[in-house]
Amino acid sequence: MTRVLLSWIGRTDLDSAKDGADGPGPLGSVVTNRAFDRIELLYNYSPEEVSGFLSWLGKRTDAPVAAHYFALESPIDYEAIYRAAVTRLETINEEQSSELPYFTFHLSSGTGAMEAVWVLLGKTSFKAELLQSSTQRGVVAPKLPFEISLDFLPSLLAEPDRRLARLSEGLPPPTPEFKQIIHQSEGMKRVITKARRVALRKISVVIEGESGTGKELLARAIHYSSPRKRGPFQAKNCGAIPADLVESDLFGHEKGAFSGAHATHRGVFEVANGGTVFLDEIGELPLLAQVKLLRVLAEGEVTRLGSTTSLRVDVRIIAATNRKLVDEMQAGRFREDLFHRLAGLVVTLPPLRERTEDIPLLLDEMLTRVNKECESEPGYEPKVLSVAARTHAKHYRWPGNVRELYSTLLRAAVFTPGSRIELADFQEALLAVDNHPRDHLLERPLGDGFSLPKLLSEVERHYLSRGMDEAGKNMTQAAELLGFASYQTLSNRLKKNGLYS
Repeated sequence: MTRVLLSWIGRTDLDSAKDGADGPGPLGSVVTNRAFDRIELLYNYSPEEVSGFLSWLGKRTDAPVAAHYFALESPIDYEAIYRAAVTRLETINEEQSSELPYFTFHLSSGTGAMEAVWVLLGKTSFKAELLQSSTQRGVVAPKLPFEISLDFLPSLLAEPDRRLARLSEGLPPPTPEFKQIIHQSEGMKRVITKARRVALRKISVVIEGESGTGKELLARAIHYSSPRKRGPFQAKNCGAIPADLVESDLFGHEKGAFSGAHATHRGVFEVANGGTVFLDEIGELPLLAQVKLLRVLAEGEVTRLGSTTSLRVDVRIIAATNRKLVDEMQAGRFREDLFHRLAGLVVTLPPLRERTEDIPLLLDEMLTRVNKECESEPGYEPKVLSVAARTHAKHYRWPGNVRELYSTLLRAAVFTPGSRIELADFQEALLAVDNHPRDHLLERPLGDGFSLPKLLSEVERHYLSRGMDEAGKNMTQAAELLGFASYQTLSNRLKKNGLYS
């Protein structure tokens, strides 16, 4: 059984790691007096404050120490504290898929709100040993003078029930590849469940989704969680291959097959024999190449350009597209027989604006990655996001999805002086590429200078000017375009907005 200690890092802990500190502090006392297999710490201080403490603590225990940043609006933000603790606990349970870990919650580090959340979780949803530490009494298990209501008992059974459900559904244990897909939203959970189930099979998969939603990341997770994981993974973007080289690139060619073919070339399917071929933007594939691809799926054979001999190949195809292949098929741009061969499973990755619950997790994970990538750059200071910046990120539309989120964080981190990315810094790092202007208008964050009268005035002026331009300044036509009962009403609105005298 794996013994896991969980605790928040408190100010007293940070002070205990400083020269001249009086005693080892709350966490130092626990790890010195108790043995654990892993130590999981949560914190909401800046990374530079915590890094020295982690190094100090690591010298006092043989267990690996991991620390995870969670932003809190205040030290008594119960909702955020609870969400952070549950997120970490659920992740650990998934990682320890073979058996339930033995949890110990340390109560003495952090605020009273943090202590209260540990007590509730340790006695309800996540069964755990509770520990306190103090200079006077050392490390002890507190005696609670109350019982938790029986209303919580169903939660105690939730995790074992989830494990039984996973086993009965034939799902494999979680793999590191799927854990790289950061999520907690129900939509993404359904996607991952389908992908984990299909990973064990040979059937082809179509992944649909907007640009930047992580289609290749999901394809790699399927491959490396499958029986083919020791085979090659070959990725090709069908839209990036010149039209006259598509067949050669995918299926290979013989020497002399065409002008410039100075040597025999093995195509993607030959190279990936025994593994997986990921065809991104499959909708861009020319119809002639679609015919040959159909043969690969139907017969398991490829024929190089310039050859009459077929070669046997054993590959799994995962295709991806930012279009709807059903629409492309109906428009005659994609073969119906190929679609049905590819569509062993069709899974749609939701855009980031439809999985806003995942944005806080993604922000934490990606900013950690950005800080690590930039730490060797001269003068770089590790960054944290302000609460206002995090709120703005959660409500922004993200037309470029997860890829845009990462790029924005990278720009903000590089160009923000100091250690804190404020709202203005974050907004300056955004690029004006929103493809959903009308929806974005409805999703603007409140506060921070937001003014509904000003916004309505801007919208009215925009459409009044546009109506007059499109009507060639003809008042009657402009009134019809804008839906006014008469041109006189339009005239009054124009005067009100200073657009007509």
